[in-house]
Amino acid sequence: MTTPPVSELSFEAAMAELEQVVSRLEQGDVALEDSIKLYERGAELKAHCEEKLKEAEEKVSQITLSADGAPTGTKPFADQ
Repeated sequence: MTTPPVSELSFEAAMAELEQVVSRLEQGDVALEDSIKLYERGAELKAHCEEKLKEAEEKVSQITLSADGAPTGTKPFADQ
């Protein structure tokens, strides 16, 4: 089974796969060449998750609130 490109994974799927990668590396019973491939995949997954979190934080920061605290809409990120 081939693994999908990291860029196509949702945050949740990337995190789940990253946890599997870390678990396999921690077990220490993976051949050196496979460990290197796992580490590389893990690094890609980590970067992808960080980017997804950054995007989510930016979206949340764009939500504007009214005086009573209710969401009123969004504003462009560049306005901050």
